[in-house]
Amino acid sequence: MEEIDRRIVTLLAKDGRMSFTDLARETGLSVSAVHQRVRRLEKRGIVRGYTAVIDHDAIGLPLTAFVSIKPIDPAAPDDAPDRLAHLHGIEACHSVAGDESYILKVRVASPVGLEELLQQIRAAANVSTRTTVVLSTPYEHRPPPLEGDAEPVG
Repeated sequence: MEEIDRRIVTLLAKDGRMSFTDLARETGLSVSAVHQRVRRLEKRGIVRGYTAVIDHDAIGLPLTAFVSIKPIDPAAPDDAPDRLAHLHGIEACHSVAGDESYILKVRVASPVGLEELLQQIRAAANVSTRTTVVLSTPYEHRPPPLEGDAEPVG
C-alpha cells in the first residue's frame, strides 16, 4: 500500500467522518484525488465500513467482560460462532490459539445480566466459559501505525 493511502487510512481510523476536504488538506492531495483513493480503499476491502463509537455507559451497558469458551465435547463441530450469533450481548467473537477456542467480548447492564448471558452462551454452544470482567479501558479503537511510526521493540 502506498504511503499516502496509509495516511488516509490512519486519518479515517481516527475520524471516520472526516470530510474529503479535510482529508485533502491533511494529505496535500486534491479533493477529487482523495475521493478516488478512498473509494479504491473501500473497493479493495481495506476500509470495510464506518461506525459510530458508542458510550456504552450512556446506553445502559456499563459492564464489559471477556468470555473465553471451549467445547465441552472436543469432538463436537466447531460451530460456536454460528450458535452464538443471535445473542446481542456479544460484541465480538475471536478465534484464538491456546486452551480456549474463542474469546468473546460482551457488554451487559449488570452482573446479573452477565450471569444470564453466560448461561445463554453455555446452553446455546455447549461450551464451558472462563470470564474476565473489565474494570476500566484506558484506550480502545487505536488507529494502526503508519510505516515508520511503530515504536521500537526492546
